[in-house]
Formats: sequence, C-alpha cells, structure tokens
Amino acid sequence: MDPNLVKLSKFLSLVLRHRPEVLGMQLDPEGWLEIDELITRAKAAGHRLDLATLHEIVATNEKQRFALSDDGLRIRANQGHSVSGIDLNLEPVVPPDLLFHGTVPDFIASIRQQGLVKRSRNHVHLSDNHETARSVGARRGKPVILTIAAREMHLRGLSFWQSANRVWLTEHVPVEFIMFPR
Repeated sequence: MDPNLVKLSKFLSLVLRHRPEVLGMQLDPEGWLEIDELITRAKAAGHRLDLATLHEIVATNEKQRFALSDDGLRIRANQGHSVSGIDLNLEPVVPPDLLFHGTVPDFIASIRQQGLVKRSRNHVHLSDNHETARSVGARRGKPVILTIAAREMHLRGLSFWQSANRVWLTEHVPVEFIMFPR
C-alpha cells in the first residue's frame, strides 16, 4: 500500500477510534463523523486528505477498519473505540465454539489472573481464526495465541457481537474460558 495512504489510515484510526479532539471534533453516539467536516479539518491540520483518498482508504484497508454511512456523508470505525459512550448498535450474536485472541508473553500473567479485559477499549477483540490472532499479537512482539471457549461463554449468559469487519467483540473473557498454550 502507498505509504501516504498508510499514514492517513493510521491518522483516521486515531481520530475515529481514540481522539477526535485532535481535529476539534466529537464522535456522535454511534461513532460517526461528517466526512466534509473531517476532510476540511484534516486539511487545516496539514493532512492531505480528500474525498477520493478517503474512499480509497475505506475500500482498500486490509482490516476493513472503517465504514461509510448508507448516504455516504459520514464515516466511522467499525470497532476498537477507546472513546467512551460509543454504541455501534450491534445485535448480539451466537459465537462459534472457539474464538482466538493474540497477545504477547508480557501480558500472560495478568490474563491468567484477570482474564481478558477491555482496558481502555469498549470491547475485548477476538477473531475466528489463528492467522488473524497471530497477526494481532505479532504487532507487539512474539505472538501467543489464546483459545476462547466462546460458545460456553455464550451459554453461560455472556454476550458477543460481530463488527462490520467481522471482529468478534465481548465485554470480558473470564479466565475459566481461556485455554493457554503449553
């Protein structure tokens, strides 16, 4: 991918997931920003963003992090928000038997004590395959893949959602549902 697109994609992730205030903006309750205002403010802040580039980022982002509204006037992140109070209006869904979470060795002791916690995010992120979990864990070092007994969690009353880009979300994964590698 073009290095400029990667840089702009990372900037969009910052604004749409974590810090809209860097552009003097505020996400609406469902996480949306008006595209025209976003582009105007991004340009004023020195970012070379236009509508065609924004559409290219949305269409080509490998992880499909962003979504456009049906009318094409707004944009939001599909998941991963640390901004509080964002409700993506996702319906609870029944998960597969197993889901996976990629992490690194430094966090294993804490996970063994507390389970997987969302920390500053609105949800814990899980994937339905080892490869995605491995790539997520590898961003911080040598990946460790945890297997989550998702169906069992669901049967015990814990909720799951799936974002538009197919990331599985839950509030917390208690330790008893985590299988650690040996």
